[in-house]
Amino acid sequence: MAHATSRSGYAELIERLNRFPQGAPLSELLNRILALLFSEREASLVALLPIKPFTPETAARAWKMKPVEARKILDTLSSRALLLDVAGRRRQYYVLPPPMAGFFEFSMMRVRGDVDQKLLAELYHQYITVEEDFIKALFVQGETQLGRTFVHEPVLTSDDALHVLDYERASEVIRTASHRGVGLCYCRHKMEHMDKACAASRDICLTFNATAASLIRHGFARQIDVAEGMDLLQQAYDQNLVQFGENVRKRVSFICNCCGCCCEAMIAARRFGILRPVHTTNFLPEVLASCSGCGDCVAACPVEAMTLISANDPGHPRRKKAKFDERICLGCGVCVRVCAKTKSLRLVRRAERVITPLNSTHKTVLMAIERGMLQNLIFDNRALASHRAMAAVLGVILKLPPLKQAMASRQMKSRYLDALIAKLKL
Repeated sequence: MAHATSRSGYAELIERLNRFPQGAPLSELLNRILALLFSEREASLVALLPIKPFTPETAARAWKMKPVEARKILDTLSSRALLLDVAGRRRQYYVLPPPMAGFFEFSMMRVRGDVDQKLLAELYHQYITVEEDFIKALFVQGETQLGRTFVHEPVLTSDDALHVLDYERASEVIRTASHRGVGLCYCRHKMEHMDKACAASRDICLTFNATAASLIRHGFARQIDVAEGMDLLQQAYDQNLVQFGENVRKRVSFICNCCGCCCEAMIAARRFGILRPVHTTNFLPEVLASCSGCGDCVAACPVEAMTLISANDPGHPRRKKAKFDERICLGCGVCVRVCAKTKSLRLVRRAERVITPLNSTHKTVLMAIERGMLQNLIFDNRALASHRAMAAVLGVILKLPPLKQAMASRQMKSRYLDALIAKLKL
């Protein structure tokens, strides 16, 4: 006789996480990670939450409890940075962030005693770096990725600076954010627990706007002003760290200052570079004839895009010169900074400008379309989504290029969506 079995709360939570474009492939390691972060009851409850931001009343309906009780649970989860609580104009909203960039990182953004961070670091390393399924799913599916590179501003010439838009400058993100926070670098903190961290600064991970406000409120980030933010950015420049931030033009939520040895975005860029796991800047380095082949740029490049080759100089057969691989170059400009001896590198503009999504909604919809998950955003039944939220998502779709609209239409199999797109073309 067969026995009736029910899935664990962690299995339900994994299914919920994978309804979002930035999911988490099933693994025993993932179960162990979630068991450290959530109780099984919490996992079961979070599994019922919508993808889009929601109110305590929405959670209460999904959980079949009173809003006051639901709010207590939501606030408890927010206090551990498993949810983000966002202050709207009239009411409080909550959102479950994806694992990355999200609650995986938040769990290591401060030293804490309520979680075994050494064990967590080891599990993250195994799940993300060793097994590779997660990092592949995160960085190499679709055209639109979660993060982009910011250009190293000090190396820009006055002519180059005229062609850099405000949203392409990390300094402008710092200046214009409503909230700014700094926390421990998740990547180097994780590697520190395994005695593998480099000497780059730890207290240098920047968050902004609503994400920063929530993390600051619960002690996972320290509030900073514009001046300190600019000082931290200069510190990152001085250490040849790469600015890797959210791939949006408006209201960027994070900028990590990444080294090539510890940071997962840079590791992904090295392993899967030709698949463009990280959106590049609009610049590329150019090697000038004065290159002496010293190798400083090779050592500094975080993604191993720079190499030394023979200079083909008959008079000096051992002479080398730098060469870069355009297919994997991030265009960060770190190589230009370290080329101080001969100034033989400079940045030049890419022939075709890199396109950046407008905001997080635009980015999420693009990612969902490309990954075949658009239906999860629109028909988020567990969230009891309002017509207003559905209209917001559809509004983004209708602004997409025709090819993206066609992809969305095929996935949704929706006459309603076809009719909206057709009407837009009239």
